[in-house]
Amino acid sequence: MLSKFGRRIATGPAERIARRLQAWGVTPNGLTYTGFGLTVLTSVVLAEGHFRWGALLLAVASVFDTLDGTLARVTSQTSVFGAFIDSTLDRYSESVILLALAYYYSRSSGTRTELVLVFVIIVGSLMVSYTRARAEGLDLKVSGGWLQRPERVVLLILGLLTGWMQPILWIMAIFTNVSAIQRIYEVYWRTSRAEPEAARQPPGDNHPA
Repeated sequence: MLSKFGRRIATGPAERIARRLQAWGVTPNGLTYTGFGLTVLTSVVLAEGHFRWGALLLAVASVFDTLDGTLARVTSQTSVFGAFIDSTLDRYSESVILLALAYYYSRSSGTRTELVLVFVIIVGSLMVSYTRARAEGLDLKVSGGWLQRPERVVLLILGLLTGWMQPILWIMAIFTNVSAIQRIYEVYWRTSRAEPEAARQPPGDNHPA
């Protein structure tokens, strides 16, 4: 949801910033690596329990994550490796943040529920990514789901800033997995429609002219 409407709002400002970065000689991959480095720093801060500072750092890292793709697009610097490393580091970024929270909760008393929820979120977020990648391997573009990565980041920042971590973790644990199921159903629905249509097609003439 946020992925769809938020991009429309942010596209104009992001493109203007991207053109300024181009003038300064900044590259898309440079932004990708910088954003990942900030995420690793954020995970260290969160592991020590400094949630508000971690929220601010995560917000800054998210800006870099948004700008790298925009810079690549508006300056025609897109590449196969750039897209690959961006997606790969996105998965690592989310994982190290969640692992930092798991580390913090494992050291704190009375936080067993939060610890379990973090692990459920890790499973759900990886499955959201995997279902998309597996569908693309079958030549199907799947991008649905209520809780994609931008929504998860916004919710996490909100929880870290407000201290409402357990309610936020419950929401993320439930809806990351719901989003993965939505993508599974989307693939099922599209393939179940395509197969009967293919079966109704008349057989081609396999004999040479």
